[in-house]
Amino acid sequence: MEKKNTFEVMHEFVEPARKNISEGSWDYLMGAAETETTHRRNRLALDSLGFRPRVLRDVLDVDCGTEFLSHRFRLPVILAPIGSMQDFVEGGGAVPTRAAARFGCLHMLSSVCAPGVEAVAEAAKDYPKIFQIYVRGDPDWVDDLVAQAIGLNYIAVCFTVDLDYYGRRERDKARRYQPTSQRHGVAHEYQRRFAWSDIERIRSKFDCPIILKGIATAEDALIAADAGVDVVYVSNHGGRQLDHGLGSAAVLRDIVEALDGRCRTIVDGAFLRGTDIVKAMALGADAVGIGRLQGLAAAAGGEDGVVRMLELLEAEIEGTLGMLGVTSYKELDTSYLVDAPPPFFAGWHPAFPLIDEGY
Repeated sequence: MEKKNTFEVMHEFVEPARKNISEGSWDYLMGAAETETTHRRNRLALDSLGFRPRVLRDVLDVDCGTEFLSHRFRLPVILAPIGSMQDFVEGGGAVPTRAAARFGCLHMLSSVCAPGVEAVAEAAKDYPKIFQIYVRGDPDWVDDLVAQAIGLNYIAVCFTVDLDYYGRRERDKARRYQPTSQRHGVAHEYQRRFAWSDIERIRSKFDCPIILKGIATAEDALIAADAGVDVVYVSNHGGRQLDHGLGSAAVLRDIVEALDGRCRTIVDGAFLRGTDIVKAMALGADAVGIGRLQGLAAAAGGEDGVVRMLELLEAEIEGTLGMLGVTSYKELDTSYLVDAPPPFFAGWHPAFPLIDEGY
């Protein structure tokens, strides 16, 4: 039977994505550091949470939207920064920005993603977007880049703080592969010197929301709040940095409880289905970053593919909320979750179980 041209389920992005990009780019997108334990724990943390649904609650009208950074969005989803997006789709970082604007969610542009901060700002000129920064220069370099982003109407700047040393991504090393973002030399010494005093300096100098990406403990989340950070982004870089870390969903609850509303919270790490988004929101997140799934959708179908992926996420989220007995995220809390044994799964990926069945 011939398949439809459109994407109807999430796993249908995988096969065309793999065909459309090189083996090296595929491993860069899907791989992680060393033994890939952190990466697997990201998924395990989500699969170890079960739902506790409530019934007879009148769920005719379910609202999947949210407010974030003073803007209203169709989903609490951020297309996370991917440093070498240009390796997966022609147009690079402009593609997810245009898709986000068409659909109604946020895109966070990586500072090492082509075609760059100015061109991506022009790609969806009047639509909100966030700029993520790897520190590759001295304080004056950082300040100039922040000022440029603000001048281009990015609604927030995000500093990634878990890349002082580049993770040993053994799939890439085994293929002798370098993504385009790493091919021209990287000044990691500036990132290694970047410290809390720099955050305090930037906070005092610029009047814009500041996000820190790569927070993995309640202790650092509290320091961020004390430093005036607006958003704590809970992330382990998709398992691509420190090996043998905990899954993001496993540490999110402690971080949210410690912050007690002092900062907004984003989380990423193996979020691939609508149920994953709803679990994060029940744990107290304000938004969820989508990385690998964004890359798969872009590689499979370009801008239209990313929009379609977001439509499928929305359908999954709406059904999940309704079947839990709620009509908005505000009604969720941890009482809708319970620790549960993860399902045994021996196939390609637990989020896409039908792939090995030939669908």
